Amino acid sequence: MLLSIALILIIAISLNAIFEKIKLPGLIAFIITGIILGPYVLNLIADDIIAISADLREIALIVILLRVGLTLDLNDLKKVGRPAVLLSFLPATFEIVFIGLISPLLFDISIIEGFILGSIVAAVSPAVVVPRMIHLIEKKIGTDKQIPQLILAGSSIDDIFAIVMFTIFIKVYQTNTFSVVSIALFPATLLASLIIGIAIGIGLVYIFKRIHLRDTLKVLIVFGVSFLLLVFEDLVKDYFAISGLLAVIALGGTILKTYPALASRLTVKFSKIWVAAEIMLFVLVGAIVDITIFKSVGLFAIILVVSSLVFRMIAVLLSVAKTNLNKKEKLFACVSYLPKATVQAAIGAIPLALGIPAGNLILTISVLSIFISAPIGAIGMDRLHKKMLHSEQQI
Repeated sequence: MLLSIALILIIAISLNAIFEKIKLPGLIAFIITGIILGPYVLNLIADDIIAISADLREIALIVILLRVGLTLDLNDLKKVGRPAVLLSFLPATFEIVFIGLISPLLFDISIIEGFILGSIVAAVSPAVVVPRMIHLIEKKIGTDKQIPQLILAGSSIDDIFAIVMFTIFIKVYQTNTFSVVSIALFPATLLASLIIGIAIGIGLVYIFKRIHLRDTLKVLIVFGVSFLLLVFEDLVKDYFAISGLLAVIALGGTILKTYPALASRLTVKFSKIWVAAEIMLFVLVGAIVDITIFKSVGLFAIILVVSSLVFRMIAVLLSVAKTNLNKKEKLFACVSYLPKATVQAAIGAIPLALGIPAGNLILTISVLSIFISAPIGAIGMDRLHKKMLHSEQQI
């Protein structure tokens, strides 16, 4: 195991340095590292690590969602309002429906497997979007119209919406029944998740204000509580559906609202943790990708992913249509909503683990969507924000 970890870190960091010089996202380097070291190429990653990869990917997802909550100011949400709500579900819905209906025509899969694929691919990437929006907020670029806040808010809920839809489609596949009630209860699921996260956040702030603890210990406590939220989701799933991931975001947002100084310090801590979590997340998802499938599905998979991105951009434009954003700002929003990475890496392998026949194909297309969209979105945001958004100094 130690040899595997050493190889992962050395190769991933080295490739990342190369990719940064050519202006490509480091997460692509991490996935390539996983593919090279994984069982389908050199087979140098220990089985013990592969066995716990699902848990490690979930931990990484918690880190990024906590960062979302700790930086998402609810006062800014009030200003962006309706477009943020539309962005939270409309682009994902367009993409899920498109992939769900078209993928069975391109591949030998059922419609429900197509919708499972769509719900995985549809989620925008917090790993790519969140750090960039946080940077824009800190530099006060685009904040005159709350554009970073709009994208941060919408994309955060977009992930949860996609994950909840993924859960619903998985249950439909397993039970061979479609539950309209599950979809109808979606708003109740969101509300319950928010209430739980807010209540726990208030409780933690109460404790932190009265008991002196080092910030490192506070990070560990927040981590532990976040893990318990996911455990609680599993415990009550047969009685009432909640989203532990949304509760985690609400927890972070409550700390920001009620104890902003602490939220700022915790954000720095979690940013440092994310450095290691990001490497393990993307390396491990690369390790379980069967690259031999690319030969048979390559062209059709590329067509599917690119076409779905076009539909996503149309939905983003519809979401911001009746706003005060100009054409350049709307285009920036479209580009910001393109990158896929974190959710695809975190849940893309679940269908394969569940024994779904199209599991390998679903994982392969999920990873391909990362390779195609993450560089376009990351480079687009990095290059276009100076040309398309106003900074506070320019106003």
